[in-house]
Amino acid sequence: MTSFLAPRRLLDGGPNRFTRQVERLMSLLGFRDVVNIDGPGDHGGDLLGTFNGQLWVVQTKWKNKGAVDRSGVDEVSAAFEHYGASKAVVVTNTKPSSDAEQRATELLRLGRTVDFWNGQDLQGLFDAATENTPIVLRDYQDAAVSALWSDLQSRRRALLILATGLGKTVVGGEIVGRYLRENPDQDVLVVAHTKELVNQLERALWRHLPKRVPTQVLTGDERPTSLSGVTCATTSSALGAVLRGWKPGLVMIDETHHVGADGQYDRLLDELKHSLQFGVTATPWRGDKYDIESRFGAASFKLGIEDGMRRGYLATVDYRLFVDNIDWDVVREASLNNYSIKELNSRLFLTQRDEAVVDALKEAWNANVAPRAIVFCQTIEHAERMEQLLRKLPEWAGAAALHAGMHKRERQQRLLDFRAGRVPILAAVDILNEGVDVPDVNILAFARVTHSRRIFVQQLGRGLRLREGKERVLALDFVSDIRRVAALLNMRRQLEATDVEVLPSVPQPSIQFNDLRAESLLEQWILDAADLETANDEARLQFLDPDVLPA
Repeated sequence: MTSFLAPRRLLDGGPNRFTRQVERLMSLLGFRDVVNIDGPGDHGGDLLGTFNGQLWVVQTKWKNKGAVDRSGVDEVSAAFEHYGASKAVVVTNTKPSSDAEQRATELLRLGRTVDFWNGQDLQGLFDAATENTPIVLRDYQDAAVSALWSDLQSRRRALLILATGLGKTVVGGEIVGRYLRENPDQDVLVVAHTKELVNQLERALWRHLPKRVPTQVLTGDERPTSLSGVTCATTSSALGAVLRGWKPGLVMIDETHHVGADGQYDRLLDELKHSLQFGVTATPWRGDKYDIESRFGAASFKLGIEDGMRRGYLATVDYRLFVDNIDWDVVREASLNNYSIKELNSRLFLTQRDEAVVDALKEAWNANVAPRAIVFCQTIEHAERMEQLLRKLPEWAGAAALHAGMHKRERQQRLLDFRAGRVPILAAVDILNEGVDVPDVNILAFARVTHSRRIFVQQLGRGLRLREGKERVLALDFVSDIRRVAALLNMRRQLEATDVEVLPSVPQPSIQFNDLRAESLLEQWILDAADLETANDEARLQFLDPDVLPA
């Protein structure tokens, strides 16, 4: 198998693919925190990465033929200045022109070094790079890989259900890597429902693969000439390739809860019925009640949030549920009026003012070491209004909204700034639900109503990933409905169970109500929290007779 940096692959890939190929090479060479910043407003840089503690900025210049002129040198020089880098490199699949080299010499006299990597250098660097070091898996990840692999061999289908923060992509990547090592002539298809997730998956899989295995993205925007190795694709693009005759040996479906009873996912998997197939998800529940186990079989391995926290692999949650504004007269009448969930929510829980969110957030902020927060908002307008409200406080002057209405490059920059600490708080709308890693977060504020159990758990999962020095995440819930309360009550029951080993060094999670009357009454009235949290809007609640409630 030829290198993904072979001249023909570089030429066929075009300029966008070239940047990704160089990004992968940097990872193989030992660069850390490699970030693709290519796009409008990149200040002349395409890639950033850290090597031996120094920040490198890279400008990639793909050419169909001919040499790269001095513009690439000037661009990377500007990026060097903007990002405060220590090293600057112009990377090309051809070679630099004489005027580009002359411009680099001029900058060297001014104390700024700009290096060049040409097409021949790239192949030499690739040959010198070592294979990816095998990943040391956590005990449950190793068990999950074994279980999935066993099911793929015995029944050709497998399903992984692993809570956000526990590494479902790591497990999936290990399956893909193992398959290709045992079947080097086969192809692998990895499917996700959005272009952003597809791009993230390709990057995440690199460290699991033999270095010579090529990878590519197949979407409406990118149509590679070859699908050998690993192809990460959106559903419609994958289906198009399969209908044209492409038959990968292994199929991985990311965020498997998007698979329904019909539609493109269904047709794609039917067309590939002879391929090995497995799905991975953190949130298997669907609003339409479709059972994904009917497609992939019983889950090969499961590990939820509660077990992840008990075992010490997720940050524990200090969950504070704000329910001060319950109309207790309405509550007393609830069992007599036989309210549905929808009717009860409209009467029982009232949206608190954003100022109240800010007040509680400020108190939590001051009580935390190195605080970093996300506020989940209801709409784009709500996020932008919250951004302005947060910015009124001097310590939050850099607060920023994050939503799908922004240009992709702007969203990416705000996430980079958030990870770097330049943005202290994000006011987000849905954009952080899936596929975005923000492990430094230690405060979550739910300032939105969501009736989706899946979205709620995904958003909670944004704060559960561990980082050095982080053990706990504080969650402030301001706009709960009856199902949210049920979910938290059910979670606490499971956390307090004694049938799973608790590591001695792990602090115990806590779920608190800021109104003890609400906790006591709801505990008695909600007969089955696990069923209630997945019930639909029209479901009738089962209430005890308030006249016989214990005093």
